Amino acid sequence: MSLTLYLSGEIHSDWREQIISGAAGMDVSFTGPVTDHAASDDCGVAILGNEPNKFWHDHKGAKINAIRTRKAIADADVVVVRFGDQYKQWNAAFDAGYASALGKSLIVMHGAEHQHALKEVDAAALAVVETPAEIVRILQYVIDGTLG
Repeated sequence: MSLTLYLSGEIHSDWREQIISGAAGMDVSFTGPVTDHAASDDCGVAILGNEPNKFWHDHKGAKINAIRTRKAIADADVVVVRFGDQYKQWNAAFDAGYASALGKSLIVMHGAEHQHALKEVDAAALAVVETPAEIVRILQYVIDGTLG
């Protein structure tokens, strides 16, 4: 079995790289958002022109980023959404809701300290984990049925 995973969420740690390296040798491909924070924030004005008002600056960028996000989530077999410790990732919550609305298999990753705040997101997930290693083990089991 082959899988395509969309890796959504916080961009300030190496959790994506841990999953990708842990899944080496598995029949898995990975997609995700643009993780270059400046490029993601400024793509709208860089492509469509400056905006003096920050709302419109962000609005342009969000819409251009949504083209990539919608396509990648729609094409994914599994959507992994990571909520980090430092920032509130409202975009990650939106991605989880969008994936759930599309009927995608959803794995949510966060620490115990966010359990209450994310209870509705967790309820939509097929698995809630705390570490990238747990995701790698889920992938191994789903792909080949082993617990190795």
